[in-house]
Amino acid sequence: MKLKVLTTVQEMLSQIETIKFLYPNMTIERYEGFLSDMIPKNYKQVAVFDGETCIGLTGFWFGTKLWTGKYLEIDNFVVHPDYRKKGIGRLLTDFIDERAKELKCTCIVLDAFTGNFVAHKFYYNQGYVPRGFHFIKTIDENGFS
Repeated sequence: MKLKVLTTVQEMLSQIETIKFLYPNMTIERYEGFLSDMIPKNYKQVAVFDGETCIGLTGFWFGTKLWTGKYLEIDNFVVHPDYRKKGIGRLLTDFIDERAKELKCTCIVLDAFTGNFVAHKFYYNQGYVPRGFHFIKTIDENGFS
């Protein structure tokens, strides 16, 4: 298995089948549009490959907020169902930890849907704890993936 940082739209688009484990209805056009908007804002992905097959990936970006200072955010964490519970998620979070240290971040943040108890357990086991609530006000429900 090898890790690779993906930085271009084309590299990320070629992994759409992995993203579809998280967002089954994602179209290539929609994904490309999102990526074209996100990449100029520090968005990257790290992927784990078994040979040529992408078996896990997560997006990440960094920024600065008043309450944290510099932070790194995990976005869209997904592991191929056939490879779950085999350490792939840990490879990804270890990479994220190191990248956050390199960037001199104060913390790593992420969102996990309230009903996604499997993800909650995974993140607790990786040392993450809930710090607050992420509130949303839906303006256009059709915009969600």
